[in-house]
Amino acid sequence: MGKLSWKPGNMLYPLPVVLVTVANRQGEQNIFTVAWAGTVCSDPPMVSISVRPSRHSYAMIQESGCFVINITTEKLVRAADYCGVVSGRDVDKFEKMGLTLGKADKVEASLLLESPVNLECQVESVIPLGTHDMFVAKVVAVHVEDSLLDKNNKFHLNQAYPVVYSHGSYLSLGRELGTFGYSVRKKKGRKK
Repeated sequence: MGKLSWKPGNMLYPLPVVLVTVANRQGEQNIFTVAWAGTVCSDPPMVSISVRPSRHSYAMIQESGCFVINITTEKLVRAADYCGVVSGRDVDKFEKMGLTLGKADKVEASLLLESPVNLECQVESVIPLGTHDMFVAKVVAVHVEDSLLDKNNKFHLNQAYPVVYSHGSYLSLGRELGTFGYSVRKKKGRKK
């Protein structure tokens, strides 16, 4: 077994790539890319994002207490890369990438209309961790593109071809390998 050539903190890959929209109290909007994001609780529904305090969006989240997580798809991967490397202090990333904002139902930050899934989030706590601070937030509203819901209202995110990030590369998801519990599920027509 070889030795690591990078820090162990960068080992848990792949990571979801999300476009996070934020706003301050003056109505200024920004969008940035976060790869350190995840679900932290199912009831109540809660998520987290980890952000460097030096990021332009950090102060906006601190001020407004909210953000929107917008799921990144194959169609949005170029915008996700751009929004992760260019600062909103210098450029209007929405204009540069041709992105459209929509009004959220419950938070000040806007929805990214090109994203098929938007999670409106209200910050519950901020945990300083070192290079990043973790914003733990309650999901207060969810928007899903109708095409991702079947006739029974079952959600099919794979049909949107979401993107993950792994060691400098963006990768597409979408091929189902199984469903939860399939390894122990009895096959129809077989008796024990």
